[in-house]
Amino acid sequence: MTQRAMIAATAAAVMSLSLAAMPAAAQDKEKCFGISKAGQNDCSSVTGTHSCAGQSKVDMDKMEWKYVAKGTCKDMKGLSLEEAKAAKK
Repeated sequence: MTQRAMIAATAAAVMSLSLAAMPAAAQDKEKCFGISKAGQNDCSSVTGTHSCAGQSKVDMDKMEWKYVAKGTCKDMKGLSLEEAKAAKK
């Protein structure tokens, strides 16, 4: 095997391993509402006032969320999606 072929095979193997690991990493996270500081939310708000990360205007807004390690949201005094929707009413 030539050096070029070995490098290509190694690169392909590394890339396939990193792609296979992505879904597992996503499973280790959960949305936690009411813990993000202004401008540090991860995506859209529950109310639909914006649809992108980094657009929250208030610290600890219960309608804004961040991804956290699964099982740590309650320790941070955060809310689940259902609790955030109930707080909206």
